[in-house]
Amino acid sequence: MWGNLKSRELANLCPDTIGEAAAHADAGLERIASDTELCHSFLRQCGLTL
Repeated sequence: MWGNLKSRELANLCPDTIGEAAAHADAGLERIASDTELCHSFLRQCGLTL
């Protein structure tokens, strides 16, 4: 999940404040959380299931 987040929302990000970085990270986490198949693929990759 971290790799996905840092390669999309945080890629080449140069924020002026920690709040700006947090906002981008939150947006990415919301994107990931809204994609069920993506979440399941992260779980499969690390050997976990629901």
